[in-house]
This record gives sequence, structure tokens and C-alpha cells, in this order.
Amino acid sequence: MTEYHHLEIHNLTMAYGDIVIQENLNFTVKQGEIFVIMGGSGCGKSTLLRHLVGLMQPAEGDIFINGVNLWQASQMERNEIISHSGVLYQGGALWSSMTLAENIAVPLMEYTQLTEKQITDVISYKLSLVGLAGFEDYYPSEISGGMQKRAGLARAMALDPDILFFDEPSAGLDPISSRLLDDLILELRDSLGATVVIVSHELASIFAVGDQAIFLDSDSKTIIATGAPKELLESSDDPRVRRFLTRAAHGSMETEVRTYV
Repeated sequence: MTEYHHLEIHNLTMAYGDIVIQENLNFTVKQGEIFVIMGGSGCGKSTLLRHLVGLMQPAEGDIFINGVNLWQASQMERNEIISHSGVLYQGGALWSSMTLAENIAVPLMEYTQLTEKQITDVISYKLSLVGLAGFEDYYPSEISGGMQKRAGLARAMALDPDILFFDEPSAGLDPISSRLLDDLILELRDSLGATVVIVSHELASIFAVGDQAIFLDSDSKTIIATGAPKELLESSDDPRVRRFLTRAAHGSMETEVRTYV
């Protein structure tokens, strides 16, 4: 059987004007895989995510989603491709003036012809998937940070996307909330069959959920390691990769890493 790639990145260069952030990036993401983009602060992880979701055009190179070149497609084709993706931004990026139900309703009203009753049913179902059944009428300020992340995930799943993109999903969460979110990501991947791409520098989450990963290096401005996170921890001989994967942030990370490995 031919292996199906949801995402294929060919010779990608990312730049802000004349300033090159990363170059010569080549990698593939398989269907149903949880793929981690990792690296130190400022290496271009979130910039790469913005390229993958169609918010930034590459300086050079190609991004293929489901075999279609994202930036050579027509605007209509590109919009169709992007509509099959869901994005969870840092902090959840919920509109504070809207209830959770109203937040989730936005993409449903924008991109579907569902009736008001059908939209209400979808909202309730998506919130139940992330453990927030009954929270439809709550505002983001009335729930915890971990619950806001889960509500943001419910909104990202509103249109039943084929690919979910997460930008630092564990950022700002306590270890327990972070672990619960990791478990939820795994459950959703297994139950929905979605492909997941995660930007993260949180070791515990990387080892908990990552099937495959790339490591972006800010000095050489390219990918210096590719593979399963646990295998990279055990076998990489690159000191930059090993330093990243064995760091002991806040004095307890080594224990957390051993727990997941």
C-alpha cells in the first residue's frame, strides 16, 4: 500500500524581507501522525506553522497539502484546503466578548449552511469531546487556562478538519493541565483519525505525544534532526539536539522526561 502524506514540504525558505529565518526545509507528515516541530526559542517554529496554515507565503519552496501545492493553487482552491484545517493558537485565542458557544459558532456560520439547531448540536458535541459539556454559556474569563485551551481545541475541530495545527498548546499550563491536554490530543487523534502538527518546546509533551519530529536550529537556519523524539533522545549525537532534549528546566524536567520515556 502506498504511504499517504498529508503534508509535504520541499526546499522551503522562510524570510522576513532580506532576513532568512530558516532555509532548505524538507519533511513529510503522514496521515494520522502527530508531528512535532521543535527547537529553541526564536528558531522559527511558529513562523513555520504560519506558513503551513496559509498565513505566510514562502520566500522559496513548496508546501503540498493532500498533494496540492498550496501557493500555486487558486485562491478558491487555497481557501478550500485551509477550510479542512483547524488551528489552536497559544492561549486558545478565544474572543473574550463571546461565550464558548458563540466562539465555536463563528466558523460554522462562516463556512457551512447548517441551520441554527444543527449549529447548536455541533457546538454541544464538540464541547463534549473536550470535556466541556454544559459550558456553552460561559465566557473565557470564567474558566481556567486549561479549559480555555480545550475550548480553543473544540473551535479548531468545529469543521471536522483533516489536519489540526497546535501552536505551543501546553504553554502557560501547570503540569497536570498540560498532561490532561496531551491525553486529550492522543484520544482525539485515535478516535477521529486526524493528522496533528504541533509546535512545542515542552519536553514532557513532546515525548508524550510525538510520533515524529523535526528540530529547527537557529544558528544553521535549517533542520538538523528528524525522527521520533524518543529515538532522537537515545541516538542523536548532535550536541545541540541532545542539549535540547536533556535539559532540566525548573529543576524537575529530567524526572518528567524519564516518566514519559
